[in-house]
Amino acid sequence: MSEAMRTFLQEHQIHEVECVITDMTGIARGKILPKDLFLGGDFMRLPKSVLLNTVNGEQPNNLPYVGATDPDMVCVPDEATLRVVPWAAESVALVIHDCRNFDGSPVELAPRSVLRRVLAKYAERGWKPVVAPEMEFYLVARNVDPHVPLMPPMGRSGLTELGRQSYSIDAVNDFDPFFLELSAFCKTHELGVETLIHEAGAGQMEINFAHGDALELADRVFLFKRAVRETALRHGIFATFMAKPMETEPGSAMHVHQSVVEAATGRNVFTNDDGSPSALFFHFIGGLERYVPPAPLMFAPHVNSYRRLSRFQSAPTNVRWGYDNRTCGIRVPNSSPQNRRVENRVPGVDVNPYLAMAATLSCGFLGMTEGLNPSEPTLDSAEHIHDDLPRNLEDAILRMRGCAPLSRMLGDLFVQAYCEVKELEFATFSRVISSWEREHLMLLV
Repeated sequence: MSEAMRTFLQEHQIHEVECVITDMTGIARGKILPKDLFLGGDFMRLPKSVLLNTVNGEQPNNLPYVGATDPDMVCVPDEATLRVVPWAAESVALVIHDCRNFDGSPVELAPRSVLRRVLAKYAERGWKPVVAPEMEFYLVARNVDPHVPLMPPMGRSGLTELGRQSYSIDAVNDFDPFFLELSAFCKTHELGVETLIHEAGAGQMEINFAHGDALELADRVFLFKRAVRETALRHGIFATFMAKPMETEPGSAMHVHQSVVEAATGRNVFTNDDGSPSALFFHFIGGLERYVPPAPLMFAPHVNSYRRLSRFQSAPTNVRWGYDNRTCGIRVPNSSPQNRRVENRVPGVDVNPYLAMAATLSCGFLGMTEGLNPSEPTLDSAEHIHDDLPRNLEDAILRMRGCAPLSRMLGDLFVQAYCEVKELEFATFSRVISSWEREHLMLLV
């Protein structure tokens, strides 16, 4: 352990350290260690197979991906991610770890390794991606029965929000105690959130992050989800990052704004010296148009994700692009030349942030390196275009398996394993008999 880490733990009087990795789903895995054991020098070990857990805790046949002996991997703390856990009852720290083999090489199955792999390809070209995620989520009333539909929570007014309150200040203020504590937690947890707004759905909120390094932002999104859920529990409500938690309300997205700068100078490569859009800007868009359709397994990773991607629900059903056009899956916001960027509106907020960042940046990278040209920008509504993206998880798996360029970007072994994890999830879901089937088929067919 570095001296800086030792000093941090001492200055904050830390008793325990949460040693965390993320699996393919985005769930935090790891161990909680006493401070002295953490500082003892021996890195945390976990079985590689823990990365292959489905969202419901099962695993596919992991022999092709980790070997017959189910070996360990070494989890190495990233000093830059060390921070205090503000909601813990005692003085607790958290640090995100990188997964490595015993020879020091990265574990290909680890989502953080996948994102590092993509960023390394940018670095080879002298480029550095800059991203800014926008995260939507719902506050809902406590619900311990999964068979009962979710409902908006009661605010400090004593009323339940039933109508839609887009950008309402008063609707946000109704949950002031929650947001004040969340703001304090985010500051202590060094998450760097910027803007809070009320989104369209009842109890739906949005948080924006300042733009920055893709790996750092993925770390912060990963930690932010946990901070929101922990804060909600302290206030007697739930927070959910499901893509479509309520039947009659719009889904929740994680839109990703992205640009690319020269690593050495910080110059935005999407803009020419005269302020006009560059060829690389259009190639990046062309890459998103070409490669987002086979990549939704990273942007819509669960069966519920495809309920969000439906027409007239403020969610894209296409990968057309346009200037300041929110009906398109790819939007170019109005901005100054130095801030020229592209917004990918396809990802849901239920993504693993490392994989969503890796996938969208891979699509753009392939466009830039293959010289792909985009279609003409869409000038009117694209709501009627809904044939670009897969309709369900099974379709997304098939498309992902069939895209060799994306597999090479993300890692062939990782893509094969990830598809197997998602196939097992889909098979498990397909065994469930829904209430709709009992209601409409039981006595009528």
